[in-house]
Order: sequence, then structure tokens, then C-alpha cells
Amino acid sequence: MKRIVLAALLLAALAIAIYGQAFKVEPVRVSAGTVLTFYLHARLNATGGDGVDGLPKGTLLRVKMLDSIDSAVNSDGTEFHGTVVSGLASSREVVIHPDSEVRGILALLRSRSHPDGFRYELLITSLTDHGKSYVLTASLRPSLADSPVPSNHGTGVSPKPSESGATH
Repeated sequence: MKRIVLAALLLAALAIAIYGQAFKVEPVRVSAGTVLTFYLHARLNATGGDGVDGLPKGTLLRVKMLDSIDSAVNSDGTEFHGTVVSGLASSREVVIHPDSEVRGILALLRSRSHPDGFRYELLITSLTDHGKSYVLTASLRPSLADSPVPSNHGTGVSPKPSESGATH
């Protein structure tokens, strides 16, 4: 009987220690009007027939945020909108024009390399240019895969002073 009581007490102490640990995910805060640089990752349902398919992985997409995002206020999955600041060309043809509409989400991602096990990421999920919509993925990091955590525990992209308003 003493062993059962001792085991129960040990288990209760372990449970309290586990639940007592609070993890803190580094916040993401971006003000409306901030210009951020996203890296193109993938194109879903690529048709092979348009210029956007010719944009290589890692293409930089500069986006002016139309919505403010604050991970302390906004939940995982919150949508945001933006506009493309400067157009992109493929094979010398403009395929994404300035002022194209961008849609994305605030995502809480599992991360093996992050000290807290999770990280917030802003992900672009679609782009609409001259009435044509494209499903794609772009983020503030060159890769969505786990990589060593930068010293600021953020996105790995340090905004220039003119791009202030975003803290990661």
C-alpha cells in the first residue's frame, strides 16, 4: 500500500512540474503599412502555362501589409492582406505586377530547433494579379524547414529601418 501511495505522490509531483512549465513563443508583431520581404517556396497546382510557374524558389516578394498582426492578440490561422510593392518578371515578362493582392495567414508551426518547440510564421497563401489568382507559399524565412534559430529567435529576416513596425 505504501508503494502505491508513494507512486501516486511521485506521479502527482511530476504532473505538477510538467504543467507548471510555461513555454513562451516569440511573438510576431507587424503594423499595417510595414513592407516585408517574403521568400517564394512552392506553387501548388502549377499549370506549367503561366509566368508565375517560372519564378524560382527563393524569389523575393516585397509586400506592404494592409493589416496589423500581433500574435499576442491574433490567433493561429488569422488571415492578413497585403499588396505587392514591386513587380516580378520571369523570362523578361512581368508576371506579378505592383499592387497585386496578397493573402496570407499567421501560423503557429512546430519547430524541433526552436527552444520552445514552436514558432510563429507569416505565410502568404495566394496572390491575385489582374484577376488571375495563384495558390502559392511564401514566408519570411528562406526555408520552412527547421534551421538553427537566429539570435533574435525571429524570422531570420532583419527589417531595414524603413521596414520598421515588425518585431519577431
